[in-house]
Amino acid sequence: MTAQNHTGESPFLLLGLSDDPQLQPILFGLFLSMYLITILGNLLIILAVTSDPHLHTPMYFFLSNLSFVDICFTSTTVPKMLVDIQTQRKDISYPECLTQVYFFMIFGGMDNFLLTVMAYDHFVAICHPLNYPLIMNPHFCGLLVLMCWLLIFCISLIHVVLMRKLTFSPGTTIPHFFCELAQVLQVASSDTLINDIWMYLDFVLFSVLPALGIFFSYHQILSPLMKLSNTATKHKAFSTCGSHLCVVSLFYGTGLGLYLSSAVSSSAHRSKVASMMYTVVTPMLNPIIYSLRNQDVMGALGRLPGRVVSCLDGL
Repeated sequence: MTAQNHTGESPFLLLGLSDDPQLQPILFGLFLSMYLITILGNLLIILAVTSDPHLHTPMYFFLSNLSFVDICFTSTTVPKMLVDIQTQRKDISYPECLTQVYFFMIFGGMDNFLLTVMAYDHFVAICHPLNYPLIMNPHFCGLLVLMCWLLIFCISLIHVVLMRKLTFSPGTTIPHFFCELAQVLQVASSDTLINDIWMYLDFVLFSVLPALGIFFSYHQILSPLMKLSNTATKHKAFSTCGSHLCVVSLFYGTGLGLYLSSAVSSSAHRSKVASMMYTVVTPMLNPIIYSLRNQDVMGALGRLPGRVVSCLDGL
């Protein structure tokens, strides 16, 4: 079969999660429920942070950005998967595939950067409390987020430009439920050396460096804390970092599972399961973790219905 540059006339085929017809209604109901929980949970976090003046701090500014990114991250893959399950169609056009790769990388990378920025925020708050308002001022926080967005936009765009140079056979099958970069490169008919090199550089920039930044921040936090004799101060510091550490562990644990399943094993099933945990389960659990482990967020969520009623009465 002759390889060709895709221009949209010959779509890819996504194998999805399962070919079993009896499983399709179960998968549709399960992922629709998880998607709705993800959207609702993260929207509640955003509404609670924006509506409650007590949460207008750098930590919750970054948290609301993380919730927004999580909504976009899961929306990059799940709606298309739900449509495919419902309509029993598996095709995806080449432009749609490139678009999915592009936005998946953007929002996945932003998750990494925001978790790193939040770790730095905790470091400044605990280790330099007197200078915290000066260092983490609104202008600097906004600039940090903006720089992350600009960096991730540019790097993800390079991937798309490099992918445009690849050739694929007509009717190429991708053994996944969405266009994941590594899976797309594996089914290309042309040489992908440059793409592979850039993908590994991207892995270092988007995953390894942020993970090192988080590790360094918590190392700087834990070293002086362990020397303190005041138990109340220790408890307050650990409670501040607890939710973030849970989210970091979940995000990087599932991300590492996805990477290892792609690099070590050739099993498409394992790669799908790892991707599902990374792209669907983690964004769903993040708002739950921050709500259950954070009294400020719980209090803001409790006051949210009253604020909504007051706004409606004022209309």
